[in-house]
Amino acid sequence: MPDLSASSTKQRTPTVIRLLVLATFTVILNETIMINAIPRLMTDLHVTERSAQWVSTAFMLTMAAVIPVTGWFLQRVSTRRAYSLAMGVFLLGTAVAAIAPSFAVLLIGRVVQAGGTAVMMPLLMTTLMTVVPEHDRGRVMGNVTLAISVAPAMGPVISGLVLQIGSWRWLFALVLPIAAAVTWFGLRRLENVGEPQAGSIDWFSVAFAALGFGGLVYGLSKFGAGSALTPALIVAGGVALVAIFVFRQVYLQRNGSPLMDLRILLSGTYAKALVLMALAFLAMMGSMILLPLYLQNLRGLSPLQTGLLVMPGGLAMGLLGPTVGRLFDRFGGRVLVIPGAIGITAALVGFTQLSLTTPYPVLVALHILLMVSLAAAFTPVFTLGLGALPMHLYSHGSSMLGTLQQVAAAFGTALVVTVMTSRATHLTDGGANPLDAHLSGMRLAFAISAALALIVIVMAVLLPNRSESPEPVEDSPEALDASGVALVKD
Repeated sequence: MPDLSASSTKQRTPTVIRLLVLATFTVILNETIMINAIPRLMTDLHVTERSAQWVSTAFMLTMAAVIPVTGWFLQRVSTRRAYSLAMGVFLLGTAVAAIAPSFAVLLIGRVVQAGGTAVMMPLLMTTLMTVVPEHDRGRVMGNVTLAISVAPAMGPVISGLVLQIGSWRWLFALVLPIAAAVTWFGLRRLENVGEPQAGSIDWFSVAFAALGFGGLVYGLSKFGAGSALTPALIVAGGVALVAIFVFRQVYLQRNGSPLMDLRILLSGTYAKALVLMALAFLAMMGSMILLPLYLQNLRGLSPLQTGLLVMPGGLAMGLLGPTVGRLFDRFGGRVLVIPGAIGITAALVGFTQLSLTTPYPVLVALHILLMVSLAAAFTPVFTLGLGALPMHLYSHGSSMLGTLQQVAAAFGTALVVTVMTSRATHLTDGGANPLDAHLSGMRLAFAISAALALIVIVMAVLLPNRSESPEPVEDSPEALDASGVALVKD
């Protein structure tokens, strides 16, 4: 096989991708930017801590409910229309949140914000896979890692800095002009990619997707806040509705136009990439929850100090993205994904050894190892997974990836919080020191995350080095209609 690295490094990233990456970074930043603002909201808007947490929970819920629709939506509208609608909705939500006179209005603003954000990531991924040649996708996907990984990592840091000098409203007031400028510049330069397709929408599927995935994420987010019975029932209801959604899509693949084309799961490479990505994202979100709790509750650091301490890992992850992409283009995925999976597991094992006197440089080093390892895994996994699909399924593949990210984030959060609090409560009831009990709970949560990371290593070994051409998922028996004709068109 010829070495394409030289040619790929000389190529420029298409303008449409640059614009979409900038816009995606701007909107994803807001998913985590309110984490440090909870105490201020409690004081200014007179709400409890549990209520204030909804500024983040509502954002995540809306993402989970809307993203499943984006696969269908992106096939039906032009690139410019999808971009203008997503950024317009985001700007509206940001403006509402900035001037919100009450907590209820602030929540509405966050929900509207999330509605725009939910469209941007699938739009970026779908457009990338359509316009970038296969031999250059790794490099360009590496740049996309900046938006995927650095934005969530930078959210708490930026909010910590802003809250040191101003009100929580400035978190939205500062984003608003930046997002407006990005939108204006994007609409001036953005060109349409591909041709929209005609097709009706199945509103039953929309309802099942929104209630199913939204209920699943909501139920998972409630674990650790009291009795586990109610969250478990909500999760069970969400799973049941997701199951109905799946059966509905299988029916529509034969008799109509599915909201999310599940033939993507017939691709072995895509399915393995999906599992690996979900577990890796679970590990990342678990660490994003546990480390701030450890640093603030057990070590007494301020939110700003905590943000600054974890910032090097987030920056390393994003800045290494382009390098990882070029290595992928040249050597393939296995040389990156397998060491990355091992590094993820090693970092999580290292966190199981935390103590109340662990040196801060050790914490920073472990966090950097985790983030660099995630960077080594994410870029090849995204590229291999979507590259294994035919072009007409790119938008559905991107939508599934985005949906699973939100579910994995909620599951990761629920898992570590539930394990940590259960262990800490058990030890405290037995007479243990509360600080020691809390620390023991955190260690156990990291240990379970490390055990799940072993599955990431298995998936990494099973992934191919390259996806030379899309796998013929539409030729599988499950994708054939009664006459034996492959369903390759909507």
